Amino acid sequence: MRSFYPLFLLPATIYAAGTIDCEHIRADGKSFQLSALKGRKSVNFQESTPPSITNTTFTVDICAPLQKLPGIPSNEQCEGGTRICGIKRIFENGINITQQVIPIAGDYSTSNGRHLDAKFTRLKDGESHEDAEREGLRAELHGGMYETVPQMAYIEFLCDKDWTGNEGFEEESKIESIARREEPEDGGDEEIDLPDLDKGKAISFVGYKMEGDAKVLRMTWKTKFACEDAVEDSPSGGTKAGWGFFTWLLIIVFLLVAAYIIFGSWLNYNRYGARGWDLLPHGDTIRDLPYIVKDLATGMMDKMRGGGGGGISRGGYSAV
Repeated sequence: MRSFYPLFLLPATIYAAGTIDCEHIRADGKSFQLSALKGRKSVNFQESTPPSITNTTFTVDICAPLQKLPGIPSNEQCEGGTRICGIKRIFENGINITQQVIPIAGDYSTSNGRHLDAKFTRLKDGESHEDAEREGLRAELHGGMYETVPQMAYIEFLCDKDWTGNEGFEEESKIESIARREEPEDGGDEEIDLPDLDKGKAISFVGYKMEGDAKVLRMTWKTKFACEDAVEDSPSGGTKAGWGFFTWLLIIVFLLVAAYIIFGSWLNYNRYGARGWDLLPHGDTIRDLPYIVKDLATGMMDKMRGGGGGGISRGGYSAV
């Protein structure tokens, strides 16, 4: 029966591989498409720590794991499978030092065993009175772990028809402007003016702090794709909002066939001690299936060749 174990693991594999499908997001009965927001997006949190500046850059790709960037040491980037990564740097006298690399959300089944476990809800269905008046989508993402502290993130996609959600990310990162800032002439410890690295961006940093047992990153993201009528207004007419009838039918048929094969194989193994092809229900038929198909195809071809004369076959005899 060992050869059939992968069939049992198939649903778990599908779940792990497709925790977020930006083309088909369902939240409380509503459909959303966020595929237009794919790709790396970064937002910064800066602190004046005289005589230095501490900056944490949070990078997110809502639709796929972040790819490693060339030219940057691997230990200064988050591990594979990360969807949201925080990089904390110290800037002083034109020099920057990477202090922390924080995997906040992603699928880490091969490292810490934690998963993204993405959950989407409508803002209107929130518990507060403020949420009841807002239109949009809230994403809850898990998986990260840093120094034994669980990490997670909340991203609120706010409906704003004036924003696509990609504004402010057309240029290269402005983080180098921190290192180029002018140092105080007297070298004192007075408050340092912080450059605005996120001006004009669709994403805004809200907070990053301990909440209960986990450290939580909160961001807002303005986009027209968080509006509840965005799918209906799209050129596809909302046909991509969910799986259709035939897709579900194929899935159900596949599961029924798999269940039949697994149960039948288990029965043959335990009742008759079957091995190999004999394990499969109707194993002889399955083994002969290629020959059956070949015979059917040959028969159909013979009928087509013999039906050219008004559909009447002469049975192989020639006219006298």
